[in-house]
Amino acid sequence: MLDRIAATKEHYLNLLSARQKLVASNIANADTPGYRAKDIDFQREFLTLAKGSAPAVQEIEGLTVGNDGNNVNVDEQARLLAENAIRFQFVSMKIKSEFKDIKLAIQDGKSV
Repeated sequence: MLDRIAATKEHYLNLLSARQKLVASNIANADTPGYRAKDIDFQREFLTLAKGSAPAVQEIEGLTVGNDGNNVNVDEQARLLAENAIRFQFVSMKIKSEFKDIKLAIQDGKSV
């Protein structure tokens, strides 16, 4: 059971890392003519739980395309960065709390 929970959180953190890289790439290419913003379908990828496989990267649909063919909206990408940071902070706190509970259970010899 503990392995499954750890694997789920590991998968979640891997998805956050993949999204962070994509958003950083989108921002870096905000002025690149013809560049199309990319992302992952976070919920679908999380529910898939396909360990070891890279998440499916897709172009973000429905964005306004500028005269140069670029559709990166820096404000939207900044929002995604902030959302990603909050998700990372949440899962990190959750993992820390779970390890604390395990440590207490081992030290006290009591079940959590």
